[in-house]
Amino acid sequence: MKPTEAMVTNPEGPTDPDGPTGRLATWLAHVTLDDIPDRVRTRARHLLLDGIACALIGAQLPWSRRAVAAVLAMEGTGDVPLIGWGRTTSGPAAALLNGTFIQGFELDDYFARAPLHSASLVVPSLLSTARQSGPVTGGRFLLGAIAGFETGTRVGLALNGPEMLSRGWHSGPVFGTHTAAAASGVLRGLDAAGFEDALGLAATQSGGLMAAQFEAMSKRMQHGFAARNGFYAAGLAAAGYTGIDRVFEREYGGFLSTFGEGHDPDASRIFAGLGEVWHTEGISIKAHAANGALHPAVDAVLALVRDHGFTASDVVRVHVAAPHAIYHHGWWRPERPLTTIGAQMFLGYAVAVALLDGHVRPEQFAPSRIDSDDVWELIDRVDARLDDSFDKEGPEARFSTRVRITLRDGREVERLVRQPHGGPDDPLTNEEIADKYRALTARVMDAGRADAVEAAVLGLEDLDDIAALTDLLAAPVRGALD
Repeated sequence: MKPTEAMVTNPEGPTDPDGPTGRLATWLAHVTLDDIPDRVRTRARHLLLDGIACALIGAQLPWSRRAVAAVLAMEGTGDVPLIGWGRTTSGPAAALLNGTFIQGFELDDYFARAPLHSASLVVPSLLSTARQSGPVTGGRFLLGAIAGFETGTRVGLALNGPEMLSRGWHSGPVFGTHTAAAASGVLRGLDAAGFEDALGLAATQSGGLMAAQFEAMSKRMQHGFAARNGFYAAGLAAAGYTGIDRVFEREYGGFLSTFGEGHDPDASRIFAGLGEVWHTEGISIKAHAANGALHPAVDAVLALVRDHGFTASDVVRVHVAAPHAIYHHGWWRPERPLTTIGAQMFLGYAVAVALLDGHVRPEQFAPSRIDSDDVWELIDRVDARLDDSFDKEGPEARFSTRVRITLRDGREVERLVRQPHGGPDDPLTNEEIADKYRALTARVMDAGRADAVEAAVLGLEDLDDIAALTDLLAAPVRGALD
C-alpha cells in the first residue's frame, strides 16, 4: 500500500485530539523532517548505524541460526530480506528475526530513563514496511525512525519504565510495540485517526517477562516480537481495522492503567515537549557487550585497575553496591555453566571478565570463555548488595554503582560511577559510534561492503530509494563466534 492510499479511518481526526493519545497521533501524522533539528537527524542516523552493526554481528550467532531455522519452517519465504542471510521471508517474520539479530549480543542501544532497545524495534519494522510501501526514500526512512525513537521513549517515560524492570516485566517489549507501530505508520502514511488505531493495536500486543534473562534464548527475541507486533498494528490500521481508542488514558483496561498499576504512570509525559524536546538524543549506545545496567560496574573495575595497577590475581574480594533496578536485574547466585544470555545479564560475570581480560567484548561471551575455571574462581569472590540510598536520590542516580575491591596486600580501593561511558550524561560521540560500527563489522564482512553500508546510512537523506541499502544488508555475513 502506497502512503497516499492509507485509509482514513476517521476524517475528523483522533477521538480526543487534546488527550495524550490524540496529541501523539496528531504529531505523528504531521511531523516532517524539516521540523526536526539537524543535530537530531544526525544523531538518529548514527543510532541507525549502530543498530545495523548489531544486526550484522548478530545475524549468524548460534541462537540466531536456530531462530531462523524455526521461524522459516513455520513462515516460509516472502519478499523481505533477512539481514546477513541472503534469504527472504514474510514481513512479520522478517521483523521478528531482524529484531532478534539486533538484540542478539547485548550490544545495541538503550534508553536509561525508560529501558528499551530502540533500533531493534525501528529498523526491522521499517525494512518490512518498506517492501509493502516502497519505493521509500532515505529521508522518509529516517523520519519513520525518529518517529519511533520519540514514541517509545515517551510511552516508557509515562509508564515509569524502570519500575517495570523492578516488577519483572521486560520493559522494552512492553512499550516497544508503540515504537515499531509509529515507525511503520510513517511509511504507510497514516493519518491521525489511523495512528490512534495503530497505537491501540500495538498496546494490546504488549508484553514480555524478564525471567528470560537467566537462560532463555527468548530474551534475544522479545524485542523482535514487539517489532513484528508494531508492524502488524500499523498494517491493520492502514487497512481500516480499528484499535483501542484513547488507549493511554483509558481507566479500565487502558495501557497505562493496566501496565502501570502500582507505580503512578503519568500520561502527560507522552506529549510533554513533543516536537521541542527530542528524546532521540538521550538514547545511549553501549561501549560493552553486556546488559547496560552492568556498565557502571565494568567502568568502575577498569578505572580501578588503571589507577591502582593491580591484576585479578591480587583480588581478595569485590563488593558491588547498586540501586534497586540494577541489583534485581543483574544479581543472583549463578549455577555453572551460565548460558551466554545469563552471562551478559549477570553482574558477577561482567566484573570477573573485566578484571581478567581488561574488556567486555563479544569474545568474552564465547562458551569456552564463559565456562573457564579462572572466571568461576573469580565470580566466587564477587558479591553484590542493594543500596537503597541511591534510589532515594531520585531518577538521576539510577545508574549509580559503587565497587570496592579488597587486595591481597591489604589495600581497599573504591570507585563510585554515577554514569557509564555511553550513558545519558557521558554519551558516545558520533565518531565513537562509527568506530564501534567499523570494529564490529570487521568481524563479519569485508571492508568495502561495510564502507558502502556506512556511507548509505550516514547519507540517508540523499537516497532516493533505500533498496540499494537493503540489498547491502541482505547479503550473507560470517559468524561472529565461528
